[in-house]
Amino acid sequence: MSPDKMIYMANQIATFFDSKPHAEGVKGVADHINAFWEPRMRRQLFVLLDGGTAGFKSLLLEAVPAIRRPVASA
Repeated sequence: MSPDKMIYMANQIATFFDSKPHAEGVKGVADHINAFWEPRMRRQLFVLLDGGTAGFKSLLLEAVPAIRRPVASA
């Protein structure tokens, strides 16, 4: 998936949870990504985040520590 599309999708999730109380929104973003993004997508998300956080919404960035980082593929 293109980096722009990945950022767009992650930010859509953050936008949805932005209407919740802050702590609930952060947890909601992480829970959603953990539940619905396959390891390959989460791996790509972390590759982008490891390269810099430009373009990502702050709520997504706050959720990152609670998002499960997939093990590198062999």
